[in-house]
Amino acid sequence: MIIGVPKEIKAHEYRVGLVPGSVKEIIRNGHSVLVETNAGIGIGFSDDHYKEAGATVLPTAKEIFEGSDMIVKVKEPQSTECQMLHEGQILFTYLHLAADKAQTEGLIKSKSVAIAYETVTDDYGRLPLLTPMSEVAGRMSVQVGATCLEKYAGGAGVLLGGVPGVEPGHVVVIGGGVVGTAAARMAMGLEAKVTIIDRSNQRLHELDCLYGSRLNKIYSTYDNIEQYVADADLVIGAVLVPGAAAPKLVNRSMIQNMRPGSALVDVAIDQGGCFETSKPTSHANPTYEVDGIIHYCVTNMPGAVAKTSAVALNNATLPYVLDLANKGYQKALKEDKHLLNGLNVYRGSVTYQAVANDLGYDFVDPAQAVS
Repeated sequence: MIIGVPKEIKAHEYRVGLVPGSVKEIIRNGHSVLVETNAGIGIGFSDDHYKEAGATVLPTAKEIFEGSDMIVKVKEPQSTECQMLHEGQILFTYLHLAADKAQTEGLIKSKSVAIAYETVTDDYGRLPLLTPMSEVAGRMSVQVGATCLEKYAGGAGVLLGGVPGVEPGHVVVIGGGVVGTAAARMAMGLEAKVTIIDRSNQRLHELDCLYGSRLNKIYSTYDNIEQYVADADLVIGAVLVPGAAAPKLVNRSMIQNMRPGSALVDVAIDQGGCFETSKPTSHANPTYEVDGIIHYCVTNMPGAVAKTSAVALNNATLPYVLDLANKGYQKALKEDKHLLNGLNVYRGSVTYQAVANDLGYDFVDPAQAVS
């Protein structure tokens, strides 16, 4: 199989679909890799690194898309990239379609085979290709949130960890999954006061076993969210409904009750965001203010630490890339129900139930689609 790696074109996105080490593994398995020039330059991987790994470096994305059986990316294809996809071509990347009808339309028109990292599952009900970026985003959320609270950034001038004689800042994390747990760990490491809110009693019990009295664990109800958001210096939105739009758990009235200069970091923004006042931002202009509250809603947060993120992502995606290449997509999808869960659009049909529901498309069962 010929696998193509275009350079990411989303604003301030420096990650790359395949790092040179992954390219070498793919070539050892008997496949070819085409890499767009300077695809990895932003994180220190030059064209020479890719050539040494055995890849062919080409000057344009057009040549990559035209010459490849499978495209491996990081971020969702932009409109110009959707137009370059062709029928039957595999696209393996993050898609987040439930909040993006334009992209979904583009993929439907392309008749490509679009497999989303974020909906591939495993035997334990986890999302193994989303987990590494969730870890990064969760840890980053506290880092960027702490910066938002600094006075020069428009914040209230609160130091999350406090100092002797001054109480620490209060961090409220909504969602106790991978993102939320990573955020809570970082906030506790800074010695902030930390509350995590989740609707699963089992997860709250697990967090209690892990962190005990260091972490305040609260069951998710409207009343509890309202109460704790009002008292927070920093609120981190870490909710996830796999493949579907994020629920709006924090409404405008709750935000209006927060102290001026407090901050919100919406890690769920890729799926539409979990705050009513959220709107997508970029690393170039990451924040905005609503009702005196600083909002950070960057849609590709892990891109800020692109080298760490790219290598971590490749560690997770490489086995699936090899499976698709070695077996072909039909056999790979038929034999692996978890990879099949990643199939969002198949040759013009929407094959992920939550995307169909949220965007109003007819749903085609993925197992039937590839049979």
